[in-house]
Amino acid sequence: MNEINLACVVEDDPVHLFLTKQVISLSGMVKQTVVCQNGKDAYDMLISRISSSETLPDLILLDLNMPVWDGWQFLDEITAMSLDQKITIYIVTSSSNEDDMRRAEKYNLSDNYIVKPITLEKLKEIIYAMN
Repeated sequence: MNEINLACVVEDDPVHLFLTKQVISLSGMVKQTVVCQNGKDAYDMLISRISSSETLPDLILLDLNMPVWDGWQFLDEITAMSLDQKITIYIVTSSSNEDDMRRAEKYNLSDNYIVKPITLEKLKEIIYAMN
């Protein structure tokens, strides 16, 4: 079955958050979704789940331009961590700037770079590829 247990949406924009959650719901392929408002919230959520031995997200849909910690700061921190579970990360951003796309290569995410909004077809493609 092509399904994941937990997805995390890291997004501060309420409109894009609503649309992304709708796409996730319509896919029928995600059992549970957690939302973080910025990179720091997402990092703190991961640390909390690790320290309490909770399941980590299988998939993180990460915005880049957010307050507190942006997506790049989150990526800097998470790539420095040693995780027992593989987490698939997709950058989902409004930026089509080539500098951002090149910067994503630093995190091996150049193929995991989506200019908003994420579509139902793209989400299904991602989840099929994860299973």
